[in-house]
Amino acid sequence: MSAEYATFGLAPAMRAGGVLANGDYQVHRDFVDFIVDGRPLLFQLSDLDAVSPLASDVPPAIFTAQVRSLLLEAEAPLPGGRYVIYGCPDCEDLACGAVTALIDKDGDDYIWRDFAWQTDEHADLELNGYHGIGPFRFRATEYRAALGSLLDPDSAAPRRRVLLIGARVAVLAKLAAALRTIGIGAEITHDVSGVAADELRTYGAVAFGRGIGAEQRAAVRRAFADAGAEVAYVDGLAPIVPLLVAQIEHALDRSPAEQRRLTRLVAADGEAGVEVTSPCRVRLTAYRLDRLYRTHTHEVFDGVLEAGRHRIALDAKAVKGESFVVARTSGGVLVEAVALR
Repeated sequence: MSAEYATFGLAPAMRAGGVLANGDYQVHRDFVDFIVDGRPLLFQLSDLDAVSPLASDVPPAIFTAQVRSLLLEAEAPLPGGRYVIYGCPDCEDLACGAVTALIDKDGDDYIWRDFAWQTDEHADLELNGYHGIGPFRFRATEYRAALGSLLDPDSAAPRRRVLLIGARVAVLAKLAAALRTIGIGAEITHDVSGVAADELRTYGAVAFGRGIGAEQRAAVRRAFADAGAEVAYVDGLAPIVPLLVAQIEHALDRSPAEQRRLTRLVAADGEAGVEVTSPCRVRLTAYRLDRLYRTHTHEVFDGVLEAGRHRIALDAKAVKGESFVVARTSGGVLVEAVALR
């Protein structure tokens, strides 16, 4: 076993929710990811739609138990001393598949080794092992400090509530329903002047419709600033619910910018430019409004891209007139208006 040390840290991450091109919903999950040698461990594995056991929406007692388990202060949840490192974002059932590993102590050091894809109580390392990943040796002080910080009762949980402000009530109602379906709280209002400061501080984002003028936007921003509430502001690009959901998902992404997988999206001259930092599945969807303000949806691309920059052709019919492109990976989403020629 290698005696070299790997660095260990934690960082906010998310499984991006959304309304997909086929109308299906994908649930939003906030979680804490493991940062090994400066990079999310999830990125070092094959492209997975998965979350760590340290998800923000699990009951506090279960969250604490997960942390203490990783600190080896509780029994391993699986036979053979194996621990779930990443699991299904929808049900967390082992039958759906999970990345597991052995966690041991060697003196004061913590060792993560024998990573495998596991679908029942016993892992087959020869058939399903992640060969070439690990073992990782972590210094006890760094490891315990990172995980121990999650047990701080004053640590802030993600604010997954969005305040929607717009002129088109029907669109706002559909948007709020879609957000609630994927696990994001949403309320609709036209005036925040009478809202208590404590209430404003529960929001993570404010989304403005296109019909809201500069004066009203400024008043909302002042109200949140006076309440000491730091929120992300979203300027809705168009009254298209899946597009607005994607914009809000991006605004709620708390992961450090330098540790994101999907880092760039441009759309112009009949093509989309996408940049990813590691191999992953990318889906591109185009939305456009016709002259009667009807929405048209086109699935542009769905495939695995290697790390780097890529150019993907856009069908002229898909981006005719006022149109937009959404790029999505399992952990992030970007939105861009198509530049008119």
